[in-house]
Amino acid sequence: MPIEIKEIHSSDSVAYKQFLLQGLEQDYENFRISPTDEKESPFPTRDKPDSFTLGAFEGNQWAGIVSFQREGENREKLRHKGLLFRMYISPAFRGKGIGQALIAELLNRVRALEDIEQINLTVVADNAVAKKVYEKFGFRSFAREVHAMKWKGKYYTEEQMVLFLRQPS
Repeated sequence: MPIEIKEIHSSDSVAYKQFLLQGLEQDYENFRISPTDEKESPFPTRDKPDSFTLGAFEGNQWAGIVSFQREGENREKLRHKGLLFRMYISPAFRGKGIGQALIAELLNRVRALEDIEQINLTVVADNAVAKKVYEKFGFRSFAREVHAMKWKGKYYTEEQMVLFLRQPS
């Protein structure tokens, strides 16, 4: 069955949370949030062209998710930037190009927003697979934060990455 990518709306928040919670429990080392954090959080985006969540589905089965939001929603000086976040592919669907398909669709939507010039993201430095996928799309690392996260007594280093969509004017 082919994979379908579609926008997930806040009205789908219960199913979204169930899917994401599985990822937070199985792949806790790759997320900045814990399952407890997510249980208390609202849906991450606002169902707008500059704040959306995409899902990949095989039939009715959730395969992956990714979110995007304008970084400067309420800050005039930051409106040229966006943030790619909460990227997760279920283990059963990894290695099938779903992450690439989600990022490609996200980039198509963001490029239609004329005033977004760059997209930032944060990735755990040891997550070589994720970094390789992001690099395929032109994201480049620009900073590292040692001990950025601490979970169950272990520290994790994070890398910040950026993709410039347009040259600044």
